[in-house]
Amino acid sequence: MMANVEIYTWSACPFCIRAKALLRKKGVDFIEYCLDGDEPGRDKMSDRARGGRSVPQIFINNEHVGGCDELYALEASGQLDELLQRVA
Repeated sequence: MMANVEIYTWSACPFCIRAKALLRKKGVDFIEYCLDGDEPGRDKMSDRARGGRSVPQIFINNEHVGGCDELYALEASGQLDELLQRVA
């Protein structure tokens, strides 16, 4: 079993596409919330992300990871695999 991964996105956002590509490359199943035209959804994301309004916003086991840059930084440091192995 793997971690619960959620990602808030816009469909045409290059950073969202890049973040999802990394997760897919690692074989991670994730729940995607596409916010195209969904202001209530964006407000919910912002609440969860401590005010963050940019996309993507990524959560692993309900812990806010951040955006695409933070996800890739976790990968570069070797910490992403550890986070993904933790079961919620």
